[in-house]
Amino acid sequence: MKKSFKKITALLLTVLLVGALCLPAIAKPTEWISQSLSDIPIIRISGDGEKLIDEDGNKVFHYKDIGSVFKNDDDDGDDKETYRSIANILKPFLIQGLMFNNWDPYYENLQKEIGELFEHSLLDKNGNPQYGTGLRPERIEKMENVRHHDQAWRTPDGVKYYVQDRYWFYYDWRLDPLESAAELKAYIDDILASTGCEQVGIIASCLGTNVVTAYLAVYPEHAAAHVRGVAYDGSVTMGAEMLSEAISGKFNIDAAAINRALRDCNAIGMFNVDEFVNVTLDMVADTGLLDNMLAIPKKLVYYRIVKGATSALALSTFYTWPSYWACVSPEDYDTAMEYVFGPEDSEKRTEYAGLIAKIENYNTVVRQHVPEILTGAVESGVHFGVISKYGFQTLPICETNYLISDQFASVGRSSFGATTGTIYEDLSDEYLAARREAGFGDYLSPDGQIDASTCLFPESTWFIKGSSHSNWSDWELRLLYDIASSKEQLTVKDSCWPSRFVVYSYTNPDEDSDGEIEAMTPDNCDTENWEADDSAKNANPFQKVIKAIKAWFGWLRALFDKLFRK
Repeated sequence: MKKSFKKITALLLTVLLVGALCLPAIAKPTEWISQSLSDIPIIRISGDGEKLIDEDGNKVFHYKDIGSVFKNDDDDGDDKETYRSIANILKPFLIQGLMFNNWDPYYENLQKEIGELFEHSLLDKNGNPQYGTGLRPERIEKMENVRHHDQAWRTPDGVKYYVQDRYWFYYDWRLDPLESAAELKAYIDDILASTGCEQVGIIASCLGTNVVTAYLAVYPEHAAAHVRGVAYDGSVTMGAEMLSEAISGKFNIDAAAINRALRDCNAIGMFNVDEFVNVTLDMVADTGLLDNMLAIPKKLVYYRIVKGATSALALSTFYTWPSYWACVSPEDYDTAMEYVFGPEDSEKRTEYAGLIAKIENYNTVVRQHVPEILTGAVESGVHFGVISKYGFQTLPICETNYLISDQFASVGRSSFGATTGTIYEDLSDEYLAARREAGFGDYLSPDGQIDASTCLFPESTWFIKGSSHSNWSDWELRLLYDIASSKEQLTVKDSCWPSRFVVYSYTNPDEDSDGEIEAMTPDNCDTENWEADDSAKNANPFQKVIKAIKAWFGWLRALFDKLFRK
């Protein structure tokens, strides 16, 4: 898409609907990372981000490509297309919408204009690929090679073992997880045939955890017979606030939350943020400037059009993908369906009946039964373990941006039930004391933020503070590998990590290091890149005025430094 309007629209859409939730976790390939040698193949399954192509071999646009769209502006100087795009969205908004309260033309044009950019990545109204889009031939070729040829390594003594990065299960991450689960079963069968092994282990992250959960739901006997262990990292099987709240009316544009997100991204090396930007956002938050600016538009427009606009944006971007629907939480599901497809008898429900059938089937078979599915797998002999990451807030467009998370999924969801505090408050002293008195002291994190005893699998759930959703450190892979390959169920008492709760430290990306972990203590657990402050909520008018004045003076000082000092 050449024109600036569509580029800007795409960027704003990305900020509003989804950041980089399920980018494939990136870890340096290593020959050996574990403290044991696995005698079975280990299958790796990541989230979205695997490149897809169309039938002509062209790469399908992905939201993370927006940066390159800006850099490669080949605008020929003809602005007619830009003006047409602007007019197609603004005219029905201003005329039919604001003047006559008829918003349908606005919704239709919004979906059309945005959808042009994402056209080839969208699935059709039955949830199937269009334009011959799918995996790259080289990925398919690699899959075929490893599934039919034993990828074992050997020690100097001739002992056969399997490393963690040989058996990647590549899949079209847009599709129904139940469809991908059938492919996973076939992949496992082929690996077993080529290796002569009776079992495999599985390591999954992000959207990959939905595929594995779907596999465990539909093929429980197969899993019991052929899967030794399953390890989840950054699970979204119980939902991910970033994708769930974006389409269920739970928006919250919060300057303080945006600032915290920028500081997080800066701290983990995603990109650098000028400190003046942070100071400006602090000023906007502390003075209430953003709230005042948005008050009138919210009152006049937002609540009148939110459902229609959400539907248009969802169906022109990410929500023709059943895989993203699998990340909608159980409590948001019904509301999200209404926001995107309308009420039961709506025209859109009929139009998208095929896609809805896939979404509903996953809801019935998997979403409503996740605890039973996982518990049943464990009871059948499948070993299971979870790594839950935190130390970050949920992304700022979410209503629940106060939850502790890995940036995209809260700890409560990714750990399958941990009780947690928020970024503003730890668990209360009374709660912690009562849990210790009841004998659950070992399950309480030293930073006072987590009670692991309420997890679905409290003895095999680990927590790493300071590692974000899209990061797979070697430390995480060591543990995941051991969970998936161990001949006995691994627990927090006998794993390669020093503790149930550990702290991860990022290192300079230019250094040949993947960071360090250490057991969490009260002295090393303060790793957040910001200090959350909600004192303004309970402040009296005088305190609010003082805070606003301080914020303005702080911003003016920062502006002076920016303009006149090196």
